[in-house]
Amino acid sequence: MGTVEFMARNEADTDRLGAILAQWLPDGATVCLSGTLGAGKTRLVQAVARACQVPLDQVVSPTFTLCNEYRGTRRIDHFDVYRVRDEDELLELGLDEYFDAPSLTFVEWGERYANQLPDARVDIQIELLEHDQRLFRIVDRIGLAELSDFNQSDRMDLESD
Repeated sequence: MGTVEFMARNEADTDRLGAILAQWLPDGATVCLSGTLGAGKTRLVQAVARACQVPLDQVVSPTFTLCNEYRGTRRIDHFDVYRVRDEDELLELGLDEYFDAPSLTFVEWGERYANQLPDARVDIQIELLEHDQRLFRIVDRIGLAELSDFNQSDRMDLESD
């Protein structure tokens, strides 16, 4: 398990992170997104979807629908469990059926039900800072070999604008 942190100073940095995640995450990966309201959870999913050639107007927060599915070069399943009352409702939603699907599964507010998510996942905590900057803390529970390279190459690219 490894952890990487980096600062996104602007939307372009978030788009670059989305492209990196779209490249690195294997089919079947689950990503737990956490952060306060407005931190950028849906925005990060939009960045990954953009890298997968999903039209951006299709990628919206599933706060009321609970689940949206996007299709581009990869399938993305996008959940928001903020309004889910308890684990029984989560099970009724069928979230666990998506974990074995050949897609990328993003779960906003997933930390509320972390015990229902696969142990092998990526956790991304997003902290909104001043001037709309965001700190992304990525905890790799899958064993992505590329994570160690991220510190040395891609992170430098993000910071060199």
